[in-house]
Amino acid sequence: MIYYDCSTAPNPRRARMFIAEKGLEIETRDISIAKGEQLSDAFRAVNPRATIPVLVTEAGTVLTENLGIAAYLEARFPEPPLMGRTPDEKGSVLMWNAIVEQQGGVPIAEALRNAHPTFADRAIPGPVNYAQIPELAQRGVDRTILFFDLLEERLKDSSYVAGESFTLADISTFVFVDFARVVKMRIPEGNTATQSWFEAVKSRPSASL
Repeated sequence: MIYYDCSTAPNPRRARMFIAEKGLEIETRDISIAKGEQLSDAFRAVNPRATIPVLVTEAGTVLTENLGIAAYLEARFPEPPLMGRTPDEKGSVLMWNAIVEQQGGVPIAEALRNAHPTFADRAIPGPVNYAQIPELAQRGVDRTILFFDLLEERLKDSSYVAGESFTLADISTFVFVDFARVVKMRIPEGNTATQSWFEAVKSRPSASL
């Protein structure tokens, strides 16, 4: 297998943490988004959509989305389970992973990519250049505030995001919460359940990657 990573971006970090939690060592190639290497002919020969992460399996299948990468690795290396054991657990993990992607990951990305000068004309990842829309940046900030509220309510009642075990949903949530610093947003001081959960996940070896 070959894993195409980017050490500075959140989505590749999610896959990187998943791989580490599985205890796997996979050949890794770092692609610099800052240098625009994802747009190079060499990388687009691997993934024409010019996005990272990418996992190329031993069979040559090219997996370009976090959920596809996680599903493949979970099927091949089921221990430790990161996507649930029972049908109910599996459903909860995928449900919460989708919730945090849409309610956390997307707003944070909108706030960053529609305001930061680095992403002028690159407001959406991929091979097509899109202009920034400042109104989306403010909407992203507003939605991120609501995401922190949603997360606090959930973690008041649950040890982890999708239930009582650490899963893919915690990886996604942790990476998004940590990455929110780029838009100058942090866990609110009063959100003690979220803060306790964050510190617990931060102590895991995979979180340092």
